[in-house]
Amino acid sequence: MNNAQEGTMDNRKTVLKVEHVAKSFRLPTEQASGLKQAVINWTKGISGYKMQHVLHDINFEVKEGDFFGVVGRNGSGKSTLLKLISGIYMPDQGSISVDGKLVSFIELGVGFNPELTGRENVYLNGALLGFSQEEIDAMYDDIVEFSELSEFMDQKLKNYSSGMQVRLAFAVAIKAKGDILVLDEVLAVGDEAFQRKCDNFFTEVKQDPTKTVILVTHSMDSVKKYCNKAILIKDGEIIASGNQDDVADRYTLENFKKNAGPLGDDANNETDDKEYPTGLSERVPTLKVNISSSSVADGVEPLEFEIEYEFNEDREAYIGIALLDSRRSGHAYDAGSQTDNLGMPSRSVGTGLCVLKCRLISSTMVSSRFMPLCDLLKNPAMIRR
Repeated sequence: MNNAQEGTMDNRKTVLKVEHVAKSFRLPTEQASGLKQAVINWTKGISGYKMQHVLHDINFEVKEGDFFGVVGRNGSGKSTLLKLISGIYMPDQGSISVDGKLVSFIELGVGFNPELTGRENVYLNGALLGFSQEEIDAMYDDIVEFSELSEFMDQKLKNYSSGMQVRLAFAVAIKAKGDILVLDEVLAVGDEAFQRKCDNFFTEVKQDPTKTVILVTHSMDSVKKYCNKAILIKDGEIIASGNQDDVADRYTLENFKKNAGPLGDDANNETDDKEYPTGLSERVPTLKVNISSSSVADGVEPLEFEIEYEFNEDREAYIGIALLDSRRSGHAYDAGSQTDNLGMPSRSVGTGLCVLKCRLISSTMVSSRFMPLCDLLKNPAMIRR
C-alpha cells in the first residue's frame, strides 16, 4: 500500500496499538555460591543484579493493510519489541492491543521439535499458533508446496539442514491464515532461491489490503521497497517514524554518525560535564547539514545544502563532505583533498559558529535521492575515498 492510498484510508481499522510500553531485564552481576554468601551480599547492599532498560515509552499503531518496518542497530530493542507484540514477553508498563490473528516468525526453531518429523512439526507449530487440526489440515498442502520439502516431510527435523528448517518455518508462518504477520530478520537467512521466494511473497502480500506485515530488517532497500511506514529505534526509544524513505535515510545517517566523530577519535574521549549529542564535544558542539533544495537529483535543478558548524579551537581543521546515494546504498561523491572536486571542496574552517553554503550541479549526478554528509577532521588526509 503506497503513501497516496494511505492518506485516503484513515478509516482503516487499527490492528495493532502500542501505548507507553517499557521493558527491563535483570542482569546478574554477583553470583552467591551459597546462603552464607547471599546473606553477606545482602548486608553489604549488593543486589546481585542490575536493571537493563531495553524499551522506554514506545508508542505507535499499525493499520490494517500496512507493511510496517522496524529498523535500528543491533541491541536497540527491536527483537524485544516483536516478542512483546507476539506475547512472548509481557511489558513492565503500558499496553499492547492486537485485533486479529497474529503469526510470528521471530527465531528459527521456536515451536519446532527436532525429534519429530516435518509433518508433525507443522501440526505442532500450527497448534502453538492457535489453529485447530481442521484449519491446519486445510493449510498443510500449501505449506508443503511453498517449502518444497514434500520428499522430506516424514523425516525427523534434526536431519534437516538449517536452510530446510528455515523454509519449513517460514512456510508455516506465511501460509497460516493469519491477519498479522510478524517477521524478524527473515531476509537475512536462506539461500538465493529462498530470497526470491520471500520477494515474491512480499510483493504479493503488499497488494492485499487485508494482510498486515511487521518487518524487522537491516536492509534499507527492503524497507523502501516493501514498507509504507516505518519506525527507527535507538537505545530503546523511537527517534523517527512515518514515511519509510525518511526513516531509512535517518537510519543510514545514524550509522554514519556512529562510525565517524568530529576531529577523529580523540573527540569522543573527552570527559566534559556538559552532555553533547553523539560524536560532538566542547570543541565541536554543533555540526549539522540542512538541505535547502530537493534531495532528489533530477538532472536539472542543483542540489543545495548548508553545513552549520561551531569550532571552538584555534587550529586548522577541515570539513569533509560526502554524498550518500540512499537508494543505491553507496557514496556518490567524497571530497578527497583541499582542492575543488566536482565543485565540492573540503574547506579549512575558522573558529566560532559558521555556515557553509554548498551547491552541486544536478546534471553531474544520476537520478536518485542523495543525502549530504559532513565531518570535521584534523587534516584532509583523513578524508578517505
